[in-house]
Amino acid sequence: MGLLARLLTLLLLLTPASAPGQSTVEVGSKRFTESYILGEILARAVDHAGEARGRHQPGLGNTAIVFAALKAGAIHLYPEYTGTIALELLGRKDAPPLPELNERLKAHGLAAGVRLGFSNSYALAMLESRAAELGVGTLSDLARHPGLRIAISQEFLNRSDGWPGLKRVYHLPHSVVRGLDHGLAYEALARGEADIVDVYSTDAKIERYGLRVLRDDRAFFPRYEAVLLFRADLPQRFPRTWQAMQRLEGRISERQMTQMNAAAELSGVALAQIADDFLAGRGSDDRPAAQSGWTHFADRLFGADFWRLTAQHLVLVMASLALGVATGVPLGVCAHRMPRARAWIMGAAGVMQTVPALALLAFLIAALDRIGTVPAVIALWLYSLLPIVRNTEAGLAGVSRSLRDSATALGFTAWPRMRLIELPLAGRTIIAGIKTAAVINVGTATIAAFIGAGGYGERIVAGLAVHDHVLLLAGAVPAAGLALVIQAVFDCAERRLAPAPGPKAGAG
Repeated sequence: MGLLARLLTLLLLLTPASAPGQSTVEVGSKRFTESYILGEILARAVDHAGEARGRHQPGLGNTAIVFAALKAGAIHLYPEYTGTIALELLGRKDAPPLPELNERLKAHGLAAGVRLGFSNSYALAMLESRAAELGVGTLSDLARHPGLRIAISQEFLNRSDGWPGLKRVYHLPHSVVRGLDHGLAYEALARGEADIVDVYSTDAKIERYGLRVLRDDRAFFPRYEAVLLFRADLPQRFPRTWQAMQRLEGRISERQMTQMNAAAELSGVALAQIADDFLAGRGSDDRPAAQSGWTHFADRLFGADFWRLTAQHLVLVMASLALGVATGVPLGVCAHRMPRARAWIMGAAGVMQTVPALALLAFLIAALDRIGTVPAVIALWLYSLLPIVRNTEAGLAGVSRSLRDSATALGFTAWPRMRLIELPLAGRTIIAGIKTAAVINVGTATIAAFIGAGGYGERIVAGLAVHDHVLLLAGAVPAAGLALVIQAVFDCAERRLAPAPGPKAGAG
């Protein structure tokens, strides 16, 4: 109970504090550069209104996850696109005007509004040289080249206004299509690892990499006008904040958005700085390119968010580990004491390890109707069970029968003998299992950033989204360092707390 109480206290301390009486408006974003930038702009606009504190939860995941977070009230608003709202979220076959979309959104307690001023459409693109060589200029032309290698983002690969519908409308014969994160698509084209990728029309790298955007000659894609998708009660709860949101109407042109994307992806300008520049009326296109990231690695590593992310990562690991110990050790004892149940206990713990992390997180989000720390801790807890259960059972099985018989002869019944004799003797093996679970959870916890749980994964996800290798490493390196520190702590605990194995009974 003492450990759990300390973890809960730490979790409360990590909850960002607002000024007395001040509420927080939660702003979400998806996992690509433009959404990150818009999320930063919205959060800072909330701050400037002075009515509430704006907090950006970056890179929450794909459209379905962010939409679920909005409906559950975990966030209050996020930037979205009219075509996505109509076709992907509401399941329509067309993209009607905004008033009609809002009629449908009422059922979810949501609304869309504040046209930001630009449209960002999906498209397919290929290298200009390759397109000229094959004579490909439109999406219809792809049907004549079934051997082209297509690599597209996982979301586009599965959404109704993505690859399934595109393939049907254009009668495309391509049967093998690879899933590839959007942040890696341009480099895959440049290295010749793919012929065609999906792009956004405001992507800054289209011109830099010399791509030809294939014309949608059958008008498959709807218009993706950038708007705010928000909870319907937001204007009433935060009227001054809502006025600040409305002042963003029409302020971002397609050229401005492309320039801001370029500042992040090509010049290495921090997302927060881009947002501040925009709100102050300064352009980001004339900002000089960032110096070599390696010279500033220490600055990025120990940036202003370092201790916040470290504390969040520790909470994810330690809270899930505490749950793992509280349940895994008793399950290991049961597996040892009840041979008939052993196969079921070990099998269930093993199955948990085989479930992909993102699939488990998606299931927990749907089951709990929330994102953030709680589903992340539950997922990590489930992943921690196998090494703890297995080592507990193995440690108890390693206690010699003669020692058990001696304890019984001294008057110990089964459970006192287990608690006072067998568990201490199995201590080294049990601690080794807990150590393994802790180290595994340090790495797995980086996935929690995909659902807004924070930790070092927040840097990794952002670095992948904007193709910033230094930012990515600034998240990966401390995660690896934390794993080494935790392993050293458990090695010390194993030496100090668990008795060394003595000579076997009967040995001369």
